[in-house]
Amino acid sequence: MRIMTLPCDGIGPEIMAATLDVVRAADARYGLGLSFQEEESGFTSLRKHGITLREEVLDRARTEFDGVILGTQSHMDYPPVAEGGRNVSAGFRIGLDLYANVRPARSRAYLPNKAPGMDLVIMREATEGFYPDRNMHRGVGEMMPDPDMALSVRKITRHSSMRICREAFKLAMQRRKKVTAIHKANSFLMTDGLFLECFRAVAKEFPEVETEDRIVDAFAALLVRQPEKYDVVVATNFYGDILSDLASELSGSLGLAGSINANAETGLVCAQAQHGSAPDIAGRNVANPTSLILSAAMMLSWLGEQRGEAKLLDAGAAIARAVDAVLEDPAKRTRDIGGTVNTDAFGRLVADAVAASQFSPVA
Repeated sequence: MRIMTLPCDGIGPEIMAATLDVVRAADARYGLGLSFQEEESGFTSLRKHGITLREEVLDRARTEFDGVILGTQSHMDYPPVAEGGRNVSAGFRIGLDLYANVRPARSRAYLPNKAPGMDLVIMREATEGFYPDRNMHRGVGEMMPDPDMALSVRKITRHSSMRICREAFKLAMQRRKKVTAIHKANSFLMTDGLFLECFRAVAKEFPEVETEDRIVDAFAALLVRQPEKYDVVVATNFYGDILSDLASELSGSLGLAGSINANAETGLVCAQAQHGSAPDIAGRNVANPTSLILSAAMMLSWLGEQRGEAKLLDAGAAIARAVDAVLEDPAKRTRDIGGTVNTDAFGRLVADAVAASQFSPVA
């Protein structure tokens, strides 16, 4: 099984190295038969090729690899698109049609958090919405008719709404069988109205699942007040982006939250940390690699579910357990959560825990 890796910008190369230590340990322990190939992206690609993400890289990811691990990008510092500053993350999501951005948020009793009992997953549609670089066939969805006016177009389609809702319900069937839809249909009557219509249509396919819908601003307040009440949350791109960051921070830190972008129909998947590139600490070996490590674990688990391969499920679960085991010891934590352990050392600690893990076949 072939995995493409793209360290990208900022702390990306450091947390990628730590993550690969862990994934290689899982590969050896569970006999996954993984091979890895690094590709250039971000500023490295811009300097060498004049663009942050080449189309041939996407083509190879689509046709030659089983999964992708993507490092962090400094998109805000890129030049304009016309000068090669392509959004790497969006490039993968649109280029590979990775519509399901899966973002869990779970509080850990042994780590400081502001949301005791939180254990939810936000299913975020990732290929349309308010994001101007992914809602037009040609051009972008933002424009300035004159220097004092800026307009933005939002795109919501039945196709994309139906498929993200369906994935949310499928996930809920594996969890606590509850899905909450996020919207602002009282104001966005047509766009959020269409999303809500699709949610209710899909709900009829899953009568075992409890459903509810919440207006986005009310849900933000409820997430702070009663986080333990939510299981799977499904949202359009913009709402899901904001709410998943809020949930992860409430649960302890953005640095502790994994994330994948996936397409259940094509089987393509990309692991990506929820946080940014943190250029202020890049090259200092102090970043917390937990988010990317957990994202890689999610990638393996997702591939295991799609292919019915227990060893991939076992490997993903072993990495998640190993991360928890290491984080539970205050002496083994990185600086952002009160410890002194460096990025590479943390990766080795988790890798050692994976190597020592026991096989636990998934039914």
